Amino acid sequence: MRQIVLDTETTGLNPETGDRLIEIGCVELVARKLTGNNRHYYVNPERLSSEEALRVHGISDEFLRDKPKFAEVADELLDYLQGAEVIIHNAPFDIGFLEKELQISGRTSFRATVGQVTDTLVMAKEMYPGKRNSLDALCDRLGVDNSGRTLHGALLDAELLADVYIYLTRGQDALLIDAGPTEVGRSESVRVDFQRLELPVIEATEQEATAHEEVLAQLDKASGGKTVWRSVPAG
Repeated sequence: MRQIVLDTETTGLNPETGDRLIEIGCVELVARKLTGNNRHYYVNPERLSSEEALRVHGISDEFLRDKPKFAEVADELLDYLQGAEVIIHNAPFDIGFLEKELQISGRTSFRATVGQVTDTLVMAKEMYPGKRNSLDALCDRLGVDNSGRTLHGALLDAELLADVYIYLTRGQDALLIDAGPTEVGRSESVRVDFQRLELPVIEATEQEATAHEEVLAQLDKASGGKTVWRSVPAG
């Protein structure tokens, strides 16, 4: 399925109290690879940004004054998103604003347009429970370079999230392995689904278990008998 990584910036936190979209960034993935077929819109929200929001995105009201209104870009955006899996970090926030804008402009709903929605914040919380799972935290944890991110920007954040998503899901897909030259002398790839393989369990030998116990005993002696594995009951 074609995938679109999406991010937005807004005038505030709540579309139900009048806050509006000011920026939309979309990055396309096909077969988990960036295509360059991206979309980026600045939108005139017809209202001022809150001071808190302005500190986050740094997009001034003056800059947005001559930008198109959402209704002017809505059809192009919906055509672009049609049938795609849309990947968003903290999806309810962005979708809430998109649905409100589409409602105001008399367009079809966001969820009726896209194929499905994947929330990377939900994914990250399942993979890293109890840890910080903001986009910046995930970039640091996964080795994604976010050094250019001094302020939030929808397109930059969508590009970073695309990299984060690839890292979060890299173990879910089958690998491609070079099968060597074919009969016409070209190399081809064979798809191998490792999730279907039953991995053998290799038990330690008696000699290896004894050597392991000796190492644990040495560590226990060096710590003055304070090692955790000696104080916690087995099982």
